[in-house]
Amino acid sequence: MNDPVSDEQLVAEALGGNREAFAELVHRYKNKVYGLLRGMGADGMDAQDLAQETFLKAYRGLAGHDPSKSFASWLYTIAANGLRDHWKRKRPPDDAAVAAEASAGESPEEIYLQAERRSELRERLKRLPENYRMVLLLRYTNDLSYEEISGIMAVPIAKVQNDLHRAKKRLKQVMTEEEGGATHEMLKQR
Repeated sequence: MNDPVSDEQLVAEALGGNREAFAELVHRYKNKVYGLLRGMGADGMDAQDLAQETFLKAYRGLAGHDPSKSFASWLYTIAANGLRDHWKRKRPPDDAAVAAEASAGESPEEIYLQAERRSELRERLKRLPENYRMVLLLRYTNDLSYEEISGIMAVPIAKVQNDLHRAKKRLKQVMTEEEGGATHEMLKQR
């Protein structure tokens, strides 16, 4: 059984001219980058465009990537900065349509309910300050460590921990007020 090729190996191969290596990196991270952008408030079309821009900037700037640092963190930083630049040019949308992707065995009602829950959570996340939203998304949708989040957000680890605690508390408060106590995976203690 072959061990998967590390991100660092793929970066080195891409820097050596292997385009397939960079294509593999895109394949590994396209959904996570898209999810981060959607979670931060970009609508579907903008998130697709921004994800493409993220990978284009990453490809062009690959030689500037510090191989001692996480490729994923570097990539998420590019995506987050791209979204901030986008917002400077255009205000974030008030409504974001959620496209439900059907999976085997799910009824249309289940698919609809999942899409509704994601949409409601996204709307609630929009009520949080940007730094709270971002720390929640990076930690729970992209499963990054405090150190990686610290690098992406350019803040001390203690601030990441503090923001994460406050974000969960604030989100739980919003959800409790609206739903009478409903919870989500992000709000559970790890």
